[in-house]
Amino acid sequence: MFLNGIHEDVLEVNQMVAGTPTTWSRALDLPNRLFENNGGFMPSDDGYELYEEDGQFILTIDMPGFDADEISLRWNDGRLAVSAEHVDEDRNRQKNAHRTFRLPKDIVVDDITATYSNGVLEVTLPIEGELTAGTEIPIES
Repeated sequence: MFLNGIHEDVLEVNQMVAGTPTTWSRALDLPNRLFENNGGFMPSDDGYELYEEDGQFILTIDMPGFDADEISLRWNDGRLAVSAEHVDEDRNRQKNAHRTFRLPKDIVVDDITATYSNGVLEVTLPIEGELTAGTEIPIES
């Protein structure tokens, strides 16, 4: 009975704030919520933007509170791994962030560049080979 009461309270809160996940459901979505505004991380919903422009992918990630030397980028088998660790010894706190991005095209690995300024990491990933428009898929109605 006690658990049923708690469950009903959680359902009531979810109905009051539509679309707001509970801490239970947040735990299930941890990999996608890594760089969120929890604990001082990302101010936007996802905290990153990935787009294709002029034959390259541009990835920007909001990472306030880190120094450039605390951020690590690694390319491995079509995936870009981004990690960061900040230790604040005065407050006895540590902040960690990890995220992996899988890109749908081959990348010129030797030409990947990254800059970090004002809390924003920008990674440029040149696409290898010719760009194609892809195959159009018809939509039935």
